[in-house]
Amino acid sequence: MWELLYEITPIGNNYADFVTLINPKNPPKSRSRLKNRNWCKVQIQAFLLLLDLPTSDLLTKYLKTLHLRRKTQNCMSEKILVIGANGQIGTELVLALRNIHGADAVIASDINSPTYAMRISSGPFELVNVLDKDNLHHIFDKHRPTQVYLLAAILSAVGEQKPKMAWDLNMTGLLHILDFAVEFKVNKVFWPSSIAVFGPHSPQYHTPQYCVMDPNTVYGFSKLAGERWCEYYFNKYGLDVRSIRYPGLVGWKANPGGGTTDYAVHIFHQALKTGKYESFLAGGTALPMMYMDDAIRATISLMDAPAEKISIRSSYNLAGISFTPEQLAAEIKKLIPGFEISYSGNDPRQAIADSWPKSIDDSYAQNDWGWQLEYNLPKMVADMLENLKKII
Repeated sequence: MWELLYEITPIGNNYADFVTLINPKNPPKSRSRLKNRNWCKVQIQAFLLLLDLPTSDLLTKYLKTLHLRRKTQNCMSEKILVIGANGQIGTELVLALRNIHGADAVIASDINSPTYAMRISSGPFELVNVLDKDNLHHIFDKHRPTQVYLLAAILSAVGEQKPKMAWDLNMTGLLHILDFAVEFKVNKVFWPSSIAVFGPHSPQYHTPQYCVMDPNTVYGFSKLAGERWCEYYFNKYGLDVRSIRYPGLVGWKANPGGGTTDYAVHIFHQALKTGKYESFLAGGTALPMMYMDDAIRATISLMDAPAEKISIRSSYNLAGISFTPEQLAAEIKKLIPGFEISYSGNDPRQAIADSWPKSIDDSYAQNDWGWQLEYNLPKMVADMLENLKKII
């Protein structure tokens, strides 16, 4: 135990810290004495005997503290750039990364000014346009990031309204980031894919990692092409790119960004505001979904995993929970008894949803980097309503 304590930090100052902590009113007269490990050991043993505590119990707690300190110091060496930080994922991811690495280590960036949530998180922010190579080069050169999260994208529903713009932003933006990541020797890049890479001929239930992929939306085939580029840059340049095929995401901290699964966020807001909601998807439309807390945890877990554990360099399936608007409404009604749902019909987003999987097989994520879901449907609904009540 003593040897382990001594080896946690490079010199015997860990003893010194402990002695100073337990005896602040009577510190040693000389710092040189603190470097005498035997003298410090006697002081600690005497203190433990005085408290009649087992030596191992208190030291174990202290060792954990020192381990956390070392981990924090290691995290501080990271410089993380998050592009698209104002979006549904970025808003929560930036806050989570700053909690881990410190506010100054995480540079939030977006084409628009920072959101309120981003402003109060007290970290650096940059205006960035992923299609402006000069602007991007300046940001990379200024901050020299060790990790980059590229979240800027035009999603499925908006992409069908502006197809060429969606392709340009989603594809050209990715290639710019990959090129600069190679040039500036970025350690890791995260880029999100989507269940939109699957299409009408993909297996609809328990869709496997490898299968027919024939997306029929601009968003979908931009994501599929992006997956191939990510794997290409890994194979050709050794760039450590990691990706998740997100299902539909549900969160309360930021508004969704124009996707086909946005109903699963809107429904909570309307349930609390008006007690009713008109869904643009049919009641029996099952889609894979995920609570944002799980999505953020999955993203960070993937990025923290050792490189040798990452067997897929295109993008990992992530299953989440599958439910229909009817099932979601029924769960909300348990907590808001008067809630009512209706269906609009004839919405173009229905055709997109019908082409996507009903459920996903994410066994590769489970086996490679230990992914486990935490939020089921009842737990997600309860947490959404509890948090939204505070802000609506």
